[in-house]
Amino acid sequence: MQFTSERRHDDGVVEREFTLGADPESRIPGTLWTPASTPAPLILMAHNNALPKNEPRLVARARHTAAHGYAVAAIDAVGCGDRPRSAADEQARADFRRAMQAGERSDEVFETYIGPLVQNAVPDWRTTLDALLSLPEINGRVGYSGWTAVGIRLAAVEPRIAAAGLFAGGYVPLAQREEARQITIPLLFLLQWDDEGNPRQRALDLFDAFGSKEKTLHANLGGHVGTPAFELEDGSRFYDRHLR
Repeated sequence: MQFTSERRHDDGVVEREFTLGADPESRIPGTLWTPASTPAPLILMAHNNALPKNEPRLVARARHTAAHGYAVAAIDAVGCGDRPRSAADEQARADFRRAMQAGERSDEVFETYIGPLVQNAVPDWRTTLDALLSLPEINGRVGYSGWTAVGIRLAAVEPRIAAAGLFAGGYVPLAQREEARQITIPLLFLLQWDDEGNPRQRALDLFDAFGSKEKTLHANLGGHVGTPAFELEDGSRFYDRHLR
């Protein structure tokens, strides 16, 4: 892991950019936010549909969570943000955009695009977690926050994840819907009741499928990006219960 920049905010949060790996084609770029007091528990924060790590909504969530006393890490997925994008990546994105604009929201369309994103993202997250847990600023307790599809897969294969906050907005491939039954860690599941791109019944069925004995559903009125700001506070209390 190589840190490439550092910025200290007024609230004491330190924001550092990093890279993992020597090969420019496979190098993982990321951001680590650490609170004023360390060592701290770690939260891996992934944005829905693999938007870049510097997306403003993700950064705002990360800053808030770090100010609450957590180390937070975000990375760019393969073909997103600062990572090289292949011709196949470009074609898949173009096909997906065309399907969405045409109103095609079938399982086949989502599986073709979202399935590979999940499969490519999880190994990078595990590599990043290995590196982060070697840092003295992190105390070893790990949570996850963000994109449901990646969160399910990561929790299924990564025993170091102790709790997860999942955003129901975001298509979940069939493989992850089956894996949800294996998940037993505590969950906080956020659902936007009027999410125009994600039928609520599919999200409710997924919540029911999780094998966790402790799972909480918060449903709020509004569309895909309308999650109320107070959910950040509730999320912090959720992580306090399970990571401290």
